[in-house]
Amino acid sequence: MAEILLSLTIIGVVAAITLPSLTGNINERTWNTQRKALYARMSQAIALMPALNGYGTLSEETDSAGSTSIIDTAAEVFITDGLAKVMKINNICDNDHIEDCGIPLTYNTMDARQGSMPTTITELNDKMTSVSYSYSYTHNTYSMLDTKAAAFETGNGESILTFYNPNCVTNMGETDWYFAQPKICANMIYDLNGSKGPNTIGKDIGFMTILYPTDSVVVAPMPYRNVITGVTSDEAATACTHQAGEEYRIPTKDELASLFVNKDLISDSFTTGGTYHWYSSSKIVQSTGITNWVMVANYGEYRIPEVGTSNWGILCVKR
Repeated sequence: MAEILLSLTIIGVVAAITLPSLTGNINERTWNTQRKALYARMSQAIALMPALNGYGTLSEETDSAGSTSIIDTAAEVFITDGLAKVMKINNICDNDHIEDCGIPLTYNTMDARQGSMPTTITELNDKMTSVSYSYSYTHNTYSMLDTKAAAFETGNGESILTFYNPNCVTNMGETDWYFAQPKICANMIYDLNGSKGPNTIGKDIGFMTILYPTDSVVVAPMPYRNVITGVTSDEAATACTHQAGEEYRIPTKDELASLFVNKDLISDSFTTGGTYHWYSSSKIVQSTGITNWVMVANYGEYRIPEVGTSNWGILCVKR
């Protein structure tokens, strides 16, 4: 009897140690499967839509007394008149009732910081509505009216908070500096299990960004928590694999835009050795050779670096 009790005690201790890890691994696999399935369904839905811009109204109006107000139906109309026509949606919630669609009011970042769920595009990233950046001989600015998010529940049970820019523009094959913001038509924060925990970025919560009104691109980068610093453009292609792990790679230029939009959801740690630049895997050809695009991470501006000379950073993403 003593031996049986001792054996049961040992089994209990081992189970107590291993069960949380086992449960965590099961959850991770489940979330990864759900995440890939949601991305596939959203990509198929967006491909079926006509031009993604022009839904709803986002305008500033002045009454006879001189008072101004924002007319904003953009995100909700984008869902009801656009997405709902090409994918199964069970419930749509306006900005005042996002909880009714399973959107949690708080979330955890990848560095264990708690944040309040943004409900406007300015709360998501204030550089989406007003940005001014100067460097050397250039001075670029961009602005748009703030717009409210709306939410919906998919037929598969995901809760999705949607931010929408009705004035998004297409990719013009730019070869000079430009802002990513006007290219972004929609940004979505999804929760794979509604308001249930852990409500953490990189686990049950993630984000997708849709760029360009025609020939649209959907990206859903799963970022590495930290920026890899001190990397030249020559080293950029292999830095993620060498330092973050085999499952990571350098982001594409469109993924870089998504990481910029959602940077506050991920981590506070985006200073890259005193600068605020991230490399992209997308290449451009200069007279001095081929180099990577970089993004000024605090402003959303794509830049062309000097070939092989700049020591900036990479925010790696999972393959």
